[in-house]
Amino acid sequence: MMLSILSAFISTIGFAIVFHTQKKHLLVCGGIGAIGWAIYLLGESRGFSVLLSTFLATLLVSELSYLLAKKLKTPITIFLIAGIIPLVPGLPLYRTMYSLMLSDYTVSLTYAILTFEIAGSIAGAIVIISLFPLLWKKRI
Repeated sequence: MMLSILSAFISTIGFAIVFHTQKKHLLVCGGIGAIGWAIYLLGESRGFSVLLSTFLATLLVSELSYLLAKKLKTPITIFLIAGIIPLVPGLPLYRTMYSLMLSDYTVSLTYAILTFEIAGSIAGAIVIISLFPLLWKKRI
């Protein structure tokens, strides 16, 4: 489990470098990605579904990105995009394409639906966290 979390940390930093993130934010991006992946793994070890584990991990990644962006006076996308990289459904998408190449359309459809569900889970969690500041804003 620790090796997987360390891999998420390193891969998140790698993607942050590709996105031209400033050097002073690389470790923060890596930490957010590693924490998100740890929550995902913890959820799966507790018997949660892939969707629920991804949703909970993305909620935490989004909230951490929002708080750290405010504290470090940086755009939230710097931390958010790098932080969700470990949660992106790459394996189901690969299996979808592989099944399509083998002309196994029922398996391909199953993996495609799972891929879209995970992507929707990630998007939903980001939207929920993005709406919180609007709900708590004082009315004039």
